Amino acid sequence: MKPRDDDIILATQPKSGTTWLKALAFAITNRSRYGFGDHPLLTHHPHQLVLSIEFHGPGGDHTDLNALASPRLLSTHIPMSLLPPGMSPSSGRRVVYLCRDPKDTFVSRWQWHFDNKIFHGSTMELDKAYDLFCRGLSPYGPFWEHYLEYWKASLVTPDKVLFLKYEEIKEDSVRVVQKLAAFLRVPFSQEEESSGVPEEVARLCSFETVTSLQVNQVSVVNDHGDHRFPANSAFFRKGQVGDWANHMSREMGENMDQITKDRLKGSGLAF
Repeated sequence: MKPRDDDIILATQPKSGTTWLKALAFAITNRSRYGFGDHPLLTHHPHQLVLSIEFHGPGGDHTDLNALASPRLLSTHIPMSLLPPGMSPSSGRRVVYLCRDPKDTFVSRWQWHFDNKIFHGSTMELDKAYDLFCRGLSPYGPFWEHYLEYWKASLVTPDKVLFLKYEEIKEDSVRVVQKLAAFLRVPFSQEEESSGVPEEVARLCSFETVTSLQVNQVSVVNDHGDHRFPANSAFFRKGQVGDWANHMSREMGENMDQITKDRLKGSGLAF
């Protein structure tokens, strides 16, 4: 893939709100092309509309990313330090990073893999998965390093890297929609603001709306040779803040909080 100066990269750790961020960014950047009544998000899963730079597309297809029109809206789980050469924020390129409370991220990841058995058809007990996660042994590396790389970049180049938290979107999705639009250089006009367009974008991309759509209720897992693609419905769990308490003990939560605090100490980032 050849990087372009106007690329928009949506970066996340898995199960940190990736699908939600894709929906929001797509709706914001394409709002002049589609009406809310016949929007592609009503008939397509967000992963079909915003492609990953490291994965095959939904259904096993591998789209030539170089063939996409500019500006490209792309996603990744890759740490900033491992992005392909030329993909780091520069010139007109923008990176939006979304993270989540590590406890909820862990539970969502564990529950997702447990329910769908996507790792070679096997599952992992919670205690073992918890130990690995706390030691930093997980896909894409330790969560704290993943967070910190993008966090530090957002402090150095805030006009190139926007750092968001999942909890921010849950608390005030309309404000985040406006913030995203401004960062991506497609701010809402006064007319759009007065006519409630930011609110419509937030509603269209809400957990309640997206999970109610038929396309996102497909529960069949697709197998394509060596690649196993989770069903559309698998990308949505509960979308709640604090659900970790329903799966982890209080002691486990406090221990992960301490690890997070220690690892992020002095950075200015906290949960």
